[in-house]
Amino acid sequence: MSNETYLNHPTFGLLYRVCLLDDNQEIFTTLYAQRLFFLVATTANDTKFDPITRADAKLLIENRLRLLRRTGNLQSYQTLSQLYQNNFSF
Repeated sequence: MSNETYLNHPTFGLLYRVCLLDDNQEIFTTLYAQRLFFLVATTANDTKFDPITRADAKLLIENRLRLLRRTGNLQSYQTLSQLYQNNFSF
């Protein structure tokens, strides 16, 4: 079973979830280019898309990686670490 999550943005089309930050905040990126990043906040009544820079997305993901490593969630850490390397390492 796959844990992949997608959202349809009204302008940018299909977005792919990069990582979960909090209970109601996630980072999404455009499916094909993976150069545009969005901080998506969801509530019971609304979904809010805030564009963020690549540098901000990288920083938020690095913070999430630290948290996962500190809490000992090894499987999630390895998955996010691989995604981080694919998107941000050149």
